[in-house]
Amino acid sequence: MPELPEVETVCRGLAPHLTGRRIESVLCRRPDLRFPLPEMSVLHGRICERVERRGKYLQFLFGDLMLVWHLGMTGRFHVLSASAPLQPHEHVRLTLSGGDCLIYRDARRFGYAGLMPVDCWQTHPWFANLGPEPLADDFNAAYLASCCKGRKGPIKPLLMHAQMVVGVGNIYACEALFRAGIHPQRAAGRIARGRLQRLVQAVREVLAEAIASGGSTISDFARVDGSPGYFAHSFAVYGREGEPCGICGKSIRRSLQAGRSTFYCADCQH
Repeated sequence: MPELPEVETVCRGLAPHLTGRRIESVLCRRPDLRFPLPEMSVLHGRICERVERRGKYLQFLFGDLMLVWHLGMTGRFHVLSASAPLQPHEHVRLTLSGGDCLIYRDARRFGYAGLMPVDCWQTHPWFANLGPEPLADDFNAAYLASCCKGRKGPIKPLLMHAQMVVGVGNIYACEALFRAGIHPQRAAGRIARGRLQRLVQAVREVLAEAIASGGSTISDFARVDGSPGYFAHSFAVYGREGEPCGICGKSIRRSLQAGRSTFYCADCQH
């Protein structure tokens, strides 16, 4: 599933194509994806003012309305000529002023969308309980320490919990914990404040580098122009079970946590 850097990459790729463009027509080729699609015909004639991201959600602002989209596992947006033929797994096409169209493709149809008023989207169930953005100032060592205080469970699942901090999925949690030298199974409440500060910094660095690289292409993710993300070439531990650690040379290990593969170096992380 695309994580924060992948969604941010899509957001930045779409913004210059959509900002200031009018929706000339709306075509939905099916009534639903993961959930029923909203009545997007109300966007006809509206101008896209900007494209933003909150967590793993894309937000398209049209005056007093916001179109919100989650890519699910295999969702992709592309901007093509309005005359482009039907694309494989194309479900939605928005024709834009100027002769282009925005299409949404989703082979597994786990993505979903919604329309909501701009002035109260923060209270919508999709957003109301989300934690801070990991690149924002309110995600810091003091905040992380308050989240970890008294917790006996391991740090990695907590780091991936959207109510604590948004967008840090499995890949980037593994990479950040490695950089911070923290074992993914260490009890969250037993990590000293100084080490939590290093973890905050590691999360920021990993995500910033991934965004600069266009995200990580593992299987289905691609950028708006169809090119892959290149951060996967920089993985220190993720997907490298049995390979030597770049720091100590010992083999990278893999374990399961909450049903997800966790990759780490037992010598460098404690």
